[in-house]
Amino acid sequence: MNPATPSLCMRLRIFLVFLLCLINLDAEKKDPGTVVLTFDDSVASQANYVAPLLKKYGFGATFFITEGFDFAKDKKNYMTWDQIKKLHADGFEIGNHTRRHIVVGRQKLEQLTADVEYIEKQCEKHGIPRPVSFCYPAYQTTERAVKLLRQRGYRYARTGGAKAYDPEKDDPLLMPQAFDGKPKSTLEQFKEAVAKAGDGKIAVMTFHGVPDVQHPWVNTDPKKFEAYMKHLRDSGCRVIALRDLKFAKPSEK
Repeated sequence: MNPATPSLCMRLRIFLVFLLCLINLDAEKKDPGTVVLTFDDSVASQANYVAPLLKKYGFGATFFITEGFDFAKDKKNYMTWDQIKKLHADGFEIGNHTRRHIVVGRQKLEQLTADVEYIEKQCEKHGIPRPVSFCYPAYQTTERAVKLLRQRGYRYARTGGAKAYDPEKDDPLLMPQAFDGKPKSTLEQFKEAVAKAGDGKIAVMTFHGVPDVQHPWVNTDPKKFEAYMKHLRDSGCRVIALRDLKFAKPSEK
């Protein structure tokens, strides 16, 4: 054999190294997934703390607005419409969380319609586009509510749960959440939720106030929240608002 000719073993080694390089390159190119950030209840800390932090990282988000609770009187703990308008001006999505934050199953159709329509009109009044995303108060749904949202042109509606949203299987008007920020939530739990994104699935994250003084059972500590956001940055995930998802037509069920 000519000494200058590589042996079969050597050629196999070269081929294997080349193959491993291709595999690693493919892994590097793999889409890390899409994460949607959502914030409920019009809490003032969302404007004062959350929004500036999201802008720092270049993240999108949906803020679900309600005039329930003490929105009208407590402007220390709840946003003003000027603050909500600024969220829109800063590029964030404004979603509908109903006027009074009443569980939809406890309302007559005309009451629910009025509560949904009220937030739409408030958005129009303040130069904010009519919402296309909705959040069910207390995460509870009814077939009647889903039908109403479909008739009014809503594209997405978030519920509760603890799984990724699969556009191939899930109705976008019954969209599950992958994570629900609470006082005892941990960074590891958040990482597990982020890991559910990918392969076409979307991890929808739910938060309330950061902090949430009026509703401590859904409070998220600001330092903990920043750790969550740093992980999102490091993960390379695409972090967007609900409206920015590829729209899938709701089922007609």
